[in-house]
Amino acid sequence: MTFMPQTDSDSAGVAEQTPSPRSIRAPRPWLVVLIACAGQFLVVLDVSVMNVALPSMKADLDLTDAGLQWVLNAYSIAFAGFMLLGGRAADLYGRKTMFLAGLGLFTAASVVGGIAPEGSWLIGARAVQGLGAAALSPATLTLVTSAVPTGAARTRAIGTWTAVGAAGGAAGGFVGGLLVDLLNWRWVLLVNVPVGVLVLTAAVLGLRESRTAAGRRLDLPGAVLVTAGLATLAYGIVQTEAAGWASAATLLPLGGGLALLALFAAVETRTKEPLVPLGIFRNRAVSAANAGIMLCGFSSFGMWFFMTVYAQNVLGYTPLQAGLALVPSSLAVLVGSKTAPRLMARTGARGLAVTGVLIAAAGFAWQSTLTADGTFLTTILGPGVLMMGGIGLATTPLAALATSAAGPGDAGLVSGLVNTSRTMGGALGLATLTTVAAAATPDLLYLGPEDGVAAFLVPGYAMAFRVSAGVLLTAAVLLLAWLPRPARR
Repeated sequence: MTFMPQTDSDSAGVAEQTPSPRSIRAPRPWLVVLIACAGQFLVVLDVSVMNVALPSMKADLDLTDAGLQWVLNAYSIAFAGFMLLGGRAADLYGRKTMFLAGLGLFTAASVVGGIAPEGSWLIGARAVQGLGAAALSPATLTLVTSAVPTGAARTRAIGTWTAVGAAGGAAGGFVGGLLVDLLNWRWVLLVNVPVGVLVLTAAVLGLRESRTAAGRRLDLPGAVLVTAGLATLAYGIVQTEAAGWASAATLLPLGGGLALLALFAAVETRTKEPLVPLGIFRNRAVSAANAGIMLCGFSSFGMWFFMTVYAQNVLGYTPLQAGLALVPSSLAVLVGSKTAPRLMARTGARGLAVTGVLIAAAGFAWQSTLTADGTFLTTILGPGVLMMGGIGLATTPLAALATSAAGPGDAGLVSGLVNTSRTMGGALGLATLTTVAAAATPDLLYLGPEDGVAAFLVPGYAMAFRVSAGVLLTAAVLLLAWLPRPARR
């Protein structure tokens, strides 16, 4: 892949660059893209790498099923909730600064999680990891879009960023299975340490500082409100598994979460320098693309979780076998993301996004026909390739539409919105779909086939995939109606 260096006229339309006094020549665009993608891969990997380690983790730390969900959700909610703040901080304090700070915090929290003596330590470390990821991830996309000029080269760079991010989620099952089988579950966290140090070193040497005009301040109250609202809402959804939808234990946190989000919107309209200028959502490309990315994340994050536990709990795969079984799906999302820029030139971003969502929906519908005695070809390979190939085709044009509509001072903000939409969609999707699966069967999600209940787990898993297919069909209709049509030449 070739990226053309950015000229002065190109950079003027992206952001006001502030070069480091130690550096006169800009780093090569391919090097910036490589470092940014390495950081993005690491933080997205940690969304899914824990899945295959959950049974071992449950036995070792004596975690409840709700505790296992929060090992996943603590990371995703902190990641998504503070990402808007991280995106704005990258604009104000510098993309390189936030990249280094976020990756350093993420790596340190990985050490704590890897040696955690009990479940509360692990969940706390996962939340801090998510906070570090929230500072790091928006800077990665902004670094990419700032280093590569608008046009075909930037579309290819965004396609690479999307593919690497998707590959991080996809590779989680394989990497986690390999580490759990060869070592133990703690290494799914400890492996971040040497990799994090390597990427930190490359970033210190290979990135140049850049930021937009300074003089603004961070909207910390807004960040606290939106994070608290999203976390409370997710907690309410998780509560439905044990208490049901009509109980006070469910309705109170759901209502509280919605109230906090409403208060956030009210505060943003009155704040001089808001975390999220709500007027940005009047841009149809930004609002529709983020809605589509959120709904894709809702389905795809749950897909990795349910495919992993289905392979282990029903088909009897080992953690490593489960990870290997998902490798074709991982390759499919890479192929879809890397093919998307070329197809966009023919179909347009809007048409390709809708097509990709429909392909993914077909894969989820196929996966919902899984059985207790399913084969690799018909219950993992075929539907997995369709699901993730479609997601790869859809997310690249959606990310390109969202970021291309950003003004010079909002590049980090819009990058943060893209990441927030995907990750928060995944967190809410995982909480919702595990509740749906539990409601469809009386059995616990993490019982193994040796307990003789494999056949009873299947209806719950099938229902989760069925709901995901419906969500994606809704997303396709929404994108058709909401995304602006391309102007006629």
